[in-house]
Amino acid sequence: MANAFGIIAPAGTYMRVEGLQDFRPISAFSFLGRYRIVDFPVSNLSNSGIERIQLFVNNENPRSLAEHVGTGRIYNINSKRGLLQMMFSHESALSDIYNTDVKAYLENLPSIERCHQKYVIITPSYMVFKQDYDKLLDEHINSKADITLLYHKVNNADTSYRNCYTLELNRQKGFKSMRINTGTVADRNIFMDTYVMHKDLFIELLKKARKLSAISRLTNIIHAESENLDIRGVQHKGYFAAITDFRAYYEANMELLNLDYAESLFSNDWPIYTHTTDSCPVQYTSSASVKKTMVANGCVIEGNVENSVIGRGVEIKKGAIVRNCIIMGHVIIEEGVRIENMVVDKWARITAKQNIVCPEDEPGYIRRMDII
Repeated sequence: MANAFGIIAPAGTYMRVEGLQDFRPISAFSFLGRYRIVDFPVSNLSNSGIERIQLFVNNENPRSLAEHVGTGRIYNINSKRGLLQMMFSHESALSDIYNTDVKAYLENLPSIERCHQKYVIITPSYMVFKQDYDKLLDEHINSKADITLLYHKVNNADTSYRNCYTLELNRQKGFKSMRINTGTVADRNIFMDTYVMHKDLFIELLKKARKLSAISRLTNIIHAESENLDIRGVQHKGYFAAITDFRAYYEANMELLNLDYAESLFSNDWPIYTHTTDSCPVQYTSSASVKKTMVANGCVIEGNVENSVIGRGVEIKKGAIVRNCIIMGHVIIEEGVRIENMVVDKWARITAKQNIVCPEDEPGYIRRMDII
């Protein structure tokens, strides 16, 4: 069991996924038909032997997230020595610029101080990746660094990862600077909002951040204190996605239909835990045609589905055509419907003989419970 507790940080208020975020925080988004985004950071921590986890949420429709994570039992967290806590801000400022991660941590500082573990690992709630934090903690301790930051090398930062931070490192992977990605350069080190440090240093930085500015973020105080600290970068390998906007959410689901990408995220020795259901397996009728699609249990497929993600309990009637879509749970798509390049939220219903086709580079969205 690692000598660290985990913090799953809230997504920044500058991250906005239009439509979907009206109903739930990013961490509660459905992913690949059966997971939620939060399943990935919690599973990473649990699989790493970290069983004391604090899940910070902004005060934006947290009900679905609370219902999903429950007591944490679904994540194989030991009920005697482990604990998954949802941490809320006591009050939200009228302006989002005040609703920072530092503010959330300071409002829950007594709970952080009571954690007996020596180290803290902070990981984001809006990114999807696989990481062994026990190994990362060992690497941090052996390097004798004050802070270890996790990053991922990309060659498409000019078109993706907007509003993520980038890291500039020296040849020894020491910290030089941290800036918001503005999309001007393709090759970047994208900071994965993941930190490893001593708990006492973390608390000290929070108190300094409060004195620095009322709107300080953890990235701000670390940048301000970088000359006084030994900060190292560690490169992440494998699948990585940052759900920073609607397009990023759509593309992350779509690219995992590629087996090579999926195999770099999922493996038998590193399970991603989530809620299971007792619904029946997928029913495919003789009229169904399904290609390159992930289909969750409880669905009834009578129509044609291609290159799509289909959530639990979806009905696609005979003659319907679904291409390049993310269809969330309990949606009904009636006979004769043609729908392409769309995200359809839960419990929506698409009635007979509708043609809903969006451009491939501009996927559309149908709201939860709408009838079209």
